[in-house]
Amino acid sequence: MDWTQWHEMYSEADSPLSRRLVAVRRRIAEALDHFPAGPIRLASMCAGDGRDILGVLQNHPRAGDVSGRLVELDGQLAEQARAAAPAAIEVHCGDAGSSDAYAGAVPVDLLLCCGVFGNITEEDIRNTIESWPMLCAPEATVLWTRGAFEHDIRPQIRQWVKLAGFEELAFDGMDDRYGVGVAKMVRAGKPYRRGIHFFSFTPERQGK
Repeated sequence: MDWTQWHEMYSEADSPLSRRLVAVRRRIAEALDHFPAGPIRLASMCAGDGRDILGVLQNHPRAGDVSGRLVELDGQLAEQARAAAPAAIEVHCGDAGSSDAYAGAVPVDLLLCCGVFGNITEEDIRNTIESWPMLCAPEATVLWTRGAFEHDIRPQIRQWVKLAGFEELAFDGMDDRYGVGVAKMVRAGKPYRRGIHFFSFTPERQGK
């Protein structure tokens, strides 16, 4: 899969991906608006070129409070993100499906899991959600995305998110081909551990 070429679909006017990007950016901005005064720490799983969070930080009044790590395996996309990122945002070229990629960067107040769930198995989706608490600070906000596809499991994902200790704050796109969920962690977090496998991209689903 040429992920750089795939990302160009975000530029197609009124495509599901472009509409999803608008929704994700809006929800990121709202999350930043509602964090209390002080530092905001974030991490992004499979960040791509970072256009979701970096696009918001360009103009958001809380941008100076934000630091964190974007994790992306594709070297070209990681380099594009690094070139656009402010100094406080680290871009790590590595496997977002391994807890090792987040060493020293967690717990976070804002976790982005966008563009992940359409490329992995249902088992790995649930496993990833159940692993979020080891990456999150108390009352952290998580944004996740998943398309409808031929088999729409978005309702099931929303239930898994709740069972993992998160309260749903918003869900966009139920009547569209994309879905953007926002949730707040309402249970105690879990200790961070290295060497934990969250997910692997499956060849038959890549780019969906």
